[in-house]
Amino acid sequence: MAQKMLFILLSHIMLCFSVVSSLNLNASLIDDLGVPKFNHICDPARFNMLGFDIAEFAFCDKSLPYEVRAKDLVDRMTLAEKADQMGHGTSVGIPRIALPPYNWWSEALHGVSNTGPGTHFDSVVPGATSFPTVILTAAAFNQTLWKTIGKVVSTEARAMYNLGRAGLTFWSPNINVVRDPRWGRTLETPGEDPLVVGLYAVNYVRGLQDIEGQENTSDPNSRPLKVSACCKHFAAYDLDNHDGLDRYRFDAKVVAEQDMVETFNRPFEMCVKDGDVSSVMCSYNRVNSIPTCADSYLLKKLVREDWNLHGYIVSDCDSIKEIVERQKWLNDTVEEASAQVLKAGFLVKAVKQGKVGAADMDKSLNYLYVVLMRLGFFDGIPSLASLGKNDICSEENTELAAEAARQGIVLLQNDNETLPLDPAKFKSLALIGPHANATGVMKGNYAGIPCKFISPLEAFSALGQVTYELGCDVKCSNYSTVQSAVDVAKNADATLLFVGLNLDVEAESRDRDNLLLPGYQTHLVNKVAEASKGPVILVVMSATALDISFAKINPKIKSILWVGYPGEQGGRAIADVVFGNYNPGGRLPLTWYEANYVDKLPMTSMSLRPVGKYPGRTYKFFNGTTIYPFGYGLSYTSFKYEYNSAEMSLDIKLNRLLHCHNLPYNDTNYKQNCPSVLIDDLTCDDEIAFEITVQNVGHRDGSDVVLVYSVPPEEVTGTHIKQLVGFERVFLQANESKNVKFVLNACQSLNIVDVSGYRLLPSGSHKIVVGDNVISIPVKVSYSL
Repeated sequence: MAQKMLFILLSHIMLCFSVVSSLNLNASLIDDLGVPKFNHICDPARFNMLGFDIAEFAFCDKSLPYEVRAKDLVDRMTLAEKADQMGHGTSVGIPRIALPPYNWWSEALHGVSNTGPGTHFDSVVPGATSFPTVILTAAAFNQTLWKTIGKVVSTEARAMYNLGRAGLTFWSPNINVVRDPRWGRTLETPGEDPLVVGLYAVNYVRGLQDIEGQENTSDPNSRPLKVSACCKHFAAYDLDNHDGLDRYRFDAKVVAEQDMVETFNRPFEMCVKDGDVSSVMCSYNRVNSIPTCADSYLLKKLVREDWNLHGYIVSDCDSIKEIVERQKWLNDTVEEASAQVLKAGFLVKAVKQGKVGAADMDKSLNYLYVVLMRLGFFDGIPSLASLGKNDICSEENTELAAEAARQGIVLLQNDNETLPLDPAKFKSLALIGPHANATGVMKGNYAGIPCKFISPLEAFSALGQVTYELGCDVKCSNYSTVQSAVDVAKNADATLLFVGLNLDVEAESRDRDNLLLPGYQTHLVNKVAEASKGPVILVVMSATALDISFAKINPKIKSILWVGYPGEQGGRAIADVVFGNYNPGGRLPLTWYEANYVDKLPMTSMSLRPVGKYPGRTYKFFNGTTIYPFGYGLSYTSFKYEYNSAEMSLDIKLNRLLHCHNLPYNDTNYKQNCPSVLIDDLTCDDEIAFEITVQNVGHRDGSDVVLVYSVPPEEVTGTHIKQLVGFERVFLQANESKNVKFVLNACQSLNIVDVSGYRLLPSGSHKIVVGDNVISIPVKVSYSL
């Protein structure tokens, strides 16, 4: 038994579960195409075929609550059988009680992925819609789009489940805030702002999980799920492999409670509370020397009790093994380490040695099976049973992938209105660079098999005369092939240079060392630009920031586009933008720093605020010069904002239960009778409501992203410069005006977090700032008896 448990813990005690969705207790339950004959366990015909009387199994009694049914199922298991259900791939099934195997590990970061053993593609399901990587989709700043993508992904996932090709539990999305521009997994995330990351999480998770008409129930633990989502990796996880230190051994210290509350935890809190996600994954790293998967405060107190998770907690793959072998935390044995994890509120068992009780194991298993029951794994969900092959890779889904890429593309520069190109004037194009004929690189990581790639070369060739030259690959280790690209550019009416990064440079387990284009790519750009007959458009394919200041000041490079990793329809989306079939409206979800930023602080420095000689991180705390700031993006048209209301004020009456808290001020003469109050002590029903009139004053239809920030009183020190509190993407025809209304909760929008991690509402003169300080609305907060 000890050896059995040791194997479980070393292999996947992280619930790196995997989902074998087919009910394959024996071959008679599967047809010739490998499709399950029964799409749920408690089908009476299935029990009859297996020779069981379903009436004897209370876990199949639909009249009973899920918790009761789950308990009945777990109570039927032996200790060894319970152990078999605790790992993602060890959930081998129990034939004697008609329980089939189930592999919990499927992925759906930006489409159904074949990463993880729970999902696979074959002749029955050859592919699924591959949307842009999350960083580009986030650049759309469009919550409706985020939720719609989630709905489509879950429809395809459920269809694949019905066909026996996918599971029901998907370990997505990745909602870690990007702290450092070198982080290799940036492409998987919604960027550097905790509000954007949190809202992305809420919308994508709702899209994945919600069944229309059943989004809310009186008992969230019985709410049916389309598929199960998982918000990962909790917490303060954003270093993979840098300067000899990897994510398995990284001890994120010292992480201030201030930064945990304000930045690292906030998206997860939103995901659990507002998204009602059914799973949270703890990360490999340690936070202040404690492994996150063994931290009872993070997992049990915060996630399960304070935030009220309705679901299960899973460790990242092999986390227990890492705790023991690499981190050597407390010099634990495998059994001791697993006991720490389970006691932290996590699903793992490791004891027959009295280190943890069987009841703890049962509790974890109950969480798992309640989620599976909510998913219809036991009873089916009739409204989803008809989903099948026709619901995968449909024309509508493919078009949504193209639209998501178009909405995310960011126009960084457009001198002399060079873009969009007029096909009548620019009849010959040179497509040059490592990504000019990109296909696989466009899908990024955690991607499956796309329905159909459209490369830039294919898309542009369909619209005009194109000559293609590679120039050099991404790492561009020599420049021997640059001259052929230069020769092509000499004769083209316009040149498009496709440069950037790929998964060999930025990815899971691969952080960057610098913010420059790899190898001789800069040389390629300069030489081609110098020789080009016509204007040069630089197209940057990457997730993380790049210092392309050399291109900004090159007079031959007229326009610059950032296209992230745009998914299966990326080529078409880029061509639509270049030729003006679509007016770009995306905004950067990351700050693009100058290259020397990485020389000013180590990647291991966890503080977001400036500390000593280290500069701050993200737009909220960094006040130096940038290549492009967070939220930056141009359009082919122009927008004008108007606001006519006066200053707002918020007078809060104090009582004996409201206590004032001091704040640090930069002016010793500045005084407030009551500097601040804990927002947890306030009713927090005060709202800041205002309307912004947005007018498209140009000659083209287009979308504008209205970004709204709050700025704390200037006398308060140690807090953010500004913080995003709302945004709205609005489409306007040429010369059209629309009123965009914002209703902000005063506590949530004006609060600051002090060094102890308390959320406080300061008194004094706050500001609501729209856009790049285009409109500034004073908001005075005062406390009185």
